[in-house]
Amino acid sequence: MAKRKHKKKAVAKEIALERIKYLFELADREYPTDPDRSDRYVSLARRIGMRYRVSVPPELKKRMCKSCSSFLTPGSNCRVRLKGGLLIVTCQKCGNIQRYLFSKKKKP
Repeated sequence: MAKRKHKKKAVAKEIALERIKYLFELADREYPTDPDRSDRYVSLARRIGMRYRVSVPPELKKRMCKSCSSFLTPGSNCRVRLKGGLLIVTCQKCGNIQRYLFSKKKKP
């Protein structure tokens, strides 16, 4: 009985991750015409992740603001700066600052 429940949870987590990725694709497509709708898609993706305890993939996590749950598009509603090994993303909507480490890869 326990194995069956464990399999159901694993399947639910896989479906939740697919839905999160799809919602981010929709948000990317809808942003030029309706930014509010893309913000809604991102907040839905965040809620799905919390509900099923699935983390949003790191490449998608950088596309959303942690404080206001808006879809971030560089040059449009967020500012991106590189400073001393850090990638600094500033949300223009709420002013939240997110810092990510990045490595400088040297070309041979």
